[in-house]
Amino acid sequence: MSGTPPARPADAQLQALLQRGFDALGKGDTETAGQCCQQALERQPDLVAAHFLVGLVALEAKERRTAFNAYQSVVKLDRDHAAAWAQLARLYMSEGQVNLADAALRETRRIKPADPVVLDLIATTLSLMGEHGAAQAFFAHANTLQPGHPPFMLNLANNLVYHGDTDKADTIFRDIIRRQPDSPQAHWALASSTRARDEEHIEAMQALLGRHRENPRARAFYLYAIGKEQEDLQQWDAAFAAFSAGAAARRATVEYDEAAEEAMFAALAELYTPGWLAAQTAGNPDRSPIFVLGQPRTGTTLVERIISSHSRVHSAGELQQFGLALRRLANYQDPRRFSAELFHSARGLDPRQVGNLYLQTSSRMRGTTPHFVDKLPQNYLLIPLILAALPNAKIVHLVRNPMDACFASFKQLFADAYLHSYEQGEMARHHVRYQRLMALWRERFPGRIFDMVYEDTARDLEPNARALIDHLELPWEDACLAFHQQDTAVTTASAVQVREPAHTRSIDRWRRYADHLQPMRSILDAAGMLPAS
Repeated sequence: MSGTPPARPADAQLQALLQRGFDALGKGDTETAGQCCQQALERQPDLVAAHFLVGLVALEAKERRTAFNAYQSVVKLDRDHAAAWAQLARLYMSEGQVNLADAALRETRRIKPADPVVLDLIATTLSLMGEHGAAQAFFAHANTLQPGHPPFMLNLANNLVYHGDTDKADTIFRDIIRRQPDSPQAHWALASSTRARDEEHIEAMQALLGRHRENPRARAFYLYAIGKEQEDLQQWDAAFAAFSAGAAARRATVEYDEAAEEAMFAALAELYTPGWLAAQTAGNPDRSPIFVLGQPRTGTTLVERIISSHSRVHSAGELQQFGLALRRLANYQDPRRFSAELFHSARGLDPRQVGNLYLQTSSRMRGTTPHFVDKLPQNYLLIPLILAALPNAKIVHLVRNPMDACFASFKQLFADAYLHSYEQGEMARHHVRYQRLMALWRERFPGRIFDMVYEDTARDLEPNARALIDHLELPWEDACLAFHQQDTAVTTASAVQVREPAHTRSIDRWRRYADHLQPMRSILDAAGMLPAS
């Protein structure tokens, strides 16, 4: 639960009703909490705490519109309600409305909250904005005001990992585990940020795993963490068993609609032709955006770091802004981020309006350099729309061996993206659709996509980096070879690895698990996606 405790209404019965609602929400009983809200508001429609509780219940139920309305009601009734402003800031930011999010954050700064829950929420929103330095200060302040609180500690430690301070982060992860031994996320974060040297942590996690037979989300954290450390120790079969069990546990918690994805890819192929692009009116001529895209875990972060080591380029992180510009201009309300319906609607949008809105809403994250990198992998779906809206933008696409690409995703626990990656067949079929779509884009829009081969770049960095910088029409700078020395934040699963120089350890990693990956391999092979052995 996020926010300040409810202000005490004068009516003792109302006070008891609200407290019952907050207590119910704390136990995950949203139905009872919602009933308490409703009863309280029937008795006193302007009761601020009841509106705030409505927002919390709506967030828990993933009813975003209701949450928006509730928090807006709160700040209308009480302009100094910092927790509601902080919740609004996060909601606005999650929908790409950066200016509104920033305005809500300004209200929190005006109020100067001292509630650690609110400070932690502000920091989370700043992280979404890519302002990780400012976020760290708020996370640290929350921890100072309420020391030893594991959720605040975890957020601060994750921020430190992004900044490359893994030693300090590991100390915090271990402190969380000392205070709260059964903390799945902390164990997973610790395993992800450091290399295992022995089986001590694995054995501790295996003992804790038994407590969560009915909690697939917790099991997924532990199993992926166990698999990662077993892989560190080169226990390949045991590691695969853990990854596979972790993927199955995670798959049980997500709703992946493969038929809808198939329909979306078919719509893209049908709608976005060279004729469509030729018929578009002029987009925004801005030359600053550089899109680095492809599949996750294929080297997008490596290439983004090479580019953003250049003095004329800023790393804006994984921006949602282009897709969100399409949603807003098309008035697309479906909660799915991408769908066939979105692309049918987006086909008729004014390209200049799309480009303008993208640049406007990403202005806070793009820095002050002449160019910025948007490293959202899924932007590969949007390539024709990018070409129309931003005709002078550069597009860099990462190419990696399909088996390594698919397995790298399969063994990674993501937040709320890449729902196809938790079952071998679904992962492989998705990859086939992606490969065929990229082949179609290359055929239809020749010369507009620069393919960067991960294996070639890892094996021989300098000539590949030079070719990349040349394609971007930038003068060469030697700093592009020292990308691992950057001290800027990395907000991806590669946050630890990218602090190292380029290496080849991940090339052909899938072969260690070849006996276990036949379902994935057979689908890719049948589709003609695998290189000759």
